[in-house]
Amino acid sequence: MKYLLDTHIWLWSSLQPDHLSSRVSKILADHENELWLSPISVWELALLCRKKRFQVRPDVPTWVSDSIAQLRIIEAPLTLEVALAIPSINLPHGDLANHFLAASAKVFDLTLVTADETLLATPGLKVLPNR
Repeated sequence: MKYLLDTHIWLWSSLQPDHLSSRVSKILADHENELWLSPISVWELALLCRKKRFQVRPDVPTWVSDSIAQLRIIEAPLTLEVALAIPSINLPHGDLANHFLAASAKVFDLTLVTADETLLATPGLKVLPNR
């Protein structure tokens, strides 16, 4: 299976694995699964660190590189197709990161792993709840 990790799932997988459900933990540990990550999640992490709401060591670029290698992550590129898919997704709020993540999941036919109730309730989006 192919899974797109929501930002919090990606961060929790490395920094707070106790926040993951047993089902999500098993999926992340199964080497048969493809784990994908959007650059939007890296952007969100960088913003959180800049605002001092989150911290990674030794720095964001090194931590991201190490995390991607450890989890064997595939990059979900931000393409024109992803940008053009955003209007077809009916999210009730203006969180641009969620719009890009949902569009990436649709375009690349990925199941989005998330605990975000808004994303879990999005029609036409394949999701795996972290519950």
